[in-house]
Amino acid sequence: MIILLQNLKTPTRCILLIFMLCFAKNASSQKQLNSYIQQGLVSNESIKEQDFLLKKNIYALQEAKSMFLPSVTFSTTYTRADGGRTIDFPTGDLFNAAYATLNQLTGSNSFPQLQNQSILLNPDNFYDAKFRTSLPILNAELVYNKRIKAQQVDMQKAEVLLYKRELVKEIKTAYYNYLKATNAIGIYQSFLKLLEEGERVNRKLFENDKINRTAVLRSQNEVSKIYASLAAAKKTEASARYYFNFLLNKKLTDSILTYDVPSLPAEDDLQLGDVNGREELAKLEIAKGINKNLTGLAKSYLIPKIGTSLDLGSQAFDWKFNDKSKYYLLGVSLEWNLFSSGRNGYKIKQSIASEQAVSAQTNHVTQQLLTELNVRRANLQSAAVQYRAAQSQLKTSLTYYKDMTKLYKEGMAIYIELLDAQNQWVDAQLQSNIALYDTWISFTAIERANASFNIQ
Repeated sequence: MIILLQNLKTPTRCILLIFMLCFAKNASSQKQLNSYIQQGLVSNESIKEQDFLLKKNIYALQEAKSMFLPSVTFSTTYTRADGGRTIDFPTGDLFNAAYATLNQLTGSNSFPQLQNQSILLNPDNFYDAKFRTSLPILNAELVYNKRIKAQQVDMQKAEVLLYKRELVKEIKTAYYNYLKATNAIGIYQSFLKLLEEGERVNRKLFENDKINRTAVLRSQNEVSKIYASLAAAKKTEASARYYFNFLLNKKLTDSILTYDVPSLPAEDDLQLGDVNGREELAKLEIAKGINKNLTGLAKSYLIPKIGTSLDLGSQAFDWKFNDKSKYYLLGVSLEWNLFSSGRNGYKIKQSIASEQAVSAQTNHVTQQLLTELNVRRANLQSAAVQYRAAQSQLKTSLTYYKDMTKLYKEGMAIYIELLDAQNQWVDAQLQSNIALYDTWISFTAIERANASFNIQ
């Protein structure tokens, strides 16, 4: 590159060097701003909140997926009973006569007399402990639930991206407002030095009877006015710094690295953009899919639910555990909603109405976003025109100020005329500064309107 510059003619070389310096300053400014944007995306509390909500939806999706897997539960019951219903069993009436005959025949008492029994229906001192394994075989509700949870994850991802895009816009706007305020302070400080020097000169001239007291009083008044304007500019700068650091979740009084913005943004880069990349539209498309699955969920009553379960356990009296107490129980269940007085039909109609509402909302929001984009483009064009006009006014006022300074030194103009030229020049600097950064703020608004900023 150095060899190439050396081979060029001097005027061409100077122009190329100026261009390279401007480009380098602009690149440094954008690099610093992008660094701040990345800090904000990482540390902003609102983004963190949305990331936590995203994690919550991801966990909900994992829960929905786990519903298709087997579940194992352990349960046990122990009952102690007394009283209640009984079953009377006439044991004595049935066997005592036969037992008495047998005792006579055998000449013994081997067959005792029995009492009639009253058996308690409620189990007393009885336990039942089991492991139950359940597995759904066919359940349409679980299928639609998993789909909806997955779409809710996508919805939250779009919401996170929406917050990030809005945060980028706010950070860039706050950064340009801060640059606008700091540059205004520099303009006021430079002008203050000029006025203070003018006041000193006027005082000397007055002491030597070269001018009247009016010029001295007027110069003192202008110095006081600039001090007030400078104080207001510093307050604006502090407010801009506080808000910028707030967006980055930093200490409000932290300093901000800044670079001059040497030129206008490239308007042509954003003229072909549209609103198809807006997260608002992506969320509406996801909402359409969710409502479609909600309709499917409402219709899932037409499909029977089939599941299976396996119980492995033990039940017995007096806490006995042996081969006779152990058992298994395998079951298959089927549930089919055949009649519900029209409730399912109403649910379906509600879901269809929600789908239609989201479709209508999508059309409305699309037109709204397109209108916003066109307005932002018009604002950028207007801001660029105002900046160019301010630049022209700046050159004119500077020429006027130089001419008036020369005439004042030669005694061909009064101080009021010089002061008017100074004020015009300073006002032109301030207007040019405001117009420049308003153009970049308008550019940032277009980036937000067509979602053209690349968020990593």
